[in-house]
Amino acid sequence: MKRLTPTGEFLYTYAYHQDEKDLCFLEMRAFFGADSEEKVVKSTRGIDPSRSPFIKERIEVLFEGADVADILEQAAHVNMDSSTFKVIFPKINGLAFEDNVDYMEKRDLERQIGFVITGKADVHNPDVTFGLMPFGGRWYFGTYLQSESVWFKHQQKPREYSTALSTKVARAIANIAVPEPAGVKAIDPCCGIGTVLVEALSMGIDIVGRDINPLVVDGSRENIAHFGLTGRVDLGPIADIRQQYDVAIIDMPYNLYTHATPDEQQEILSHALPFAEKLLVVTIESIDHMIEEAGFTVTDRCIAKKGLFLREILVCERTIKPAILVEELIEV
Repeated sequence: MKRLTPTGEFLYTYAYHQDEKDLCFLEMRAFFGADSEEKVVKSTRGIDPSRSPFIKERIEVLFEGADVADILEQAAHVNMDSSTFKVIFPKINGLAFEDNVDYMEKRDLERQIGFVITGKADVHNPDVTFGLMPFGGRWYFGTYLQSESVWFKHQQKPREYSTALSTKVARAIANIAVPEPAGVKAIDPCCGIGTVLVEALSMGIDIVGRDINPLVVDGSRENIAHFGLTGRVDLGPIADIRQQYDVAIIDMPYNLYTHATPDEQQEILSHALPFAEKLLVVTIESIDHMIEEAGFTVTDRCIAKKGLFLREILVCERTIKPAILVEELIEV
């Protein structure tokens, strides 16, 4: 019997609309360090596919081969014991020409692999689902996990306003800001009605919210509680923040409740400098000069579209060393 031991590699398949491509690619780069036109990413990093609004499925690789014959030979040693199983060949748009397989061939390959595995097949409710796919001239076989569109369930909130980020964009932003949540503390100091907070908290990201408007603070708290999540949302200006955070997500205020003037935007960015190593800024205006003046450098960016409404998403790193910054604060 072949032990089903993962190799430590994963294949992720992607789907996105053309106007989401820039945002999707920015999230890819945050997760994996690179983006791909093939809509398939191979990585040693294991991510729950439901984190991303663009990942369709994940295959955790158990073995690979030069061709289907290699996969069949290895699959013939798999014994499922009492567990039921099925084999699927994901539908992938964007594979290189040499990796494309037509519909009938896919179904035939599923049957061939399923036939050589020792165990009981169950196409409707299997204990284990296996995935098979070609990529980069090789064939891969492993455990299959389909993404769940968690962000879609968060669209119906009790409190909302029209210019708020969509839940899909908010989820991608949370991932870009905090691709690896372990040990990372985040804050959304202009959180509005909490769209980013809900997405981040639902993924287990350690994040708190804050806003100067009591109405939207109440709305944010209500939205978080509505989805059974727990998160702190404080009332107060960004200038009063004293705790240190690894990253701050700042969606620049531009709605009917709160609109920041250029001077106020500059103040928001400058006040983030003492407490945040990294910023993710969402803006409808060009503010690179403000980012630089505040002591940060833009390291990556994209445009997120919502109809004709465009937002720029900026990933920024602090350019002043923490030790120097602490000395300056002590002197003040």
